[in-house]
Amino acid sequence: MQVEHHDLHHEFPEMVDAIHALKVGNAHFAKLFASYHRLTGKVEDLEEHDMPVADFTIEDMKKQRVRLKDELYHMLLAYRSGQQAAKA
Repeated sequence: MQVEHHDLHHEFPEMVDAIHALKVGNAHFAKLFASYHRLTGKVEDLEEHDMPVADFTIEDMKKQRVRLKDELYHMLLAYRSGQQAAKA
């Protein structure tokens, strides 16, 4: 089965520098990033190997991943806004 990869570097290629800076400098972001990465790996592994799992289980995992990605994205936007404000 063809699996689409959802790691943050593929999802937000324009924010690679911000992702790195926050992973290194923000413990909360780093924790959320690790959770997102771990969960994405599990979902992709289940899909790639066509492992038997209840539909609601995989859907719940995907919903959790979306919530994490949304929170991470907002943190990235705030970081970039702060950088823009500092340059002004």
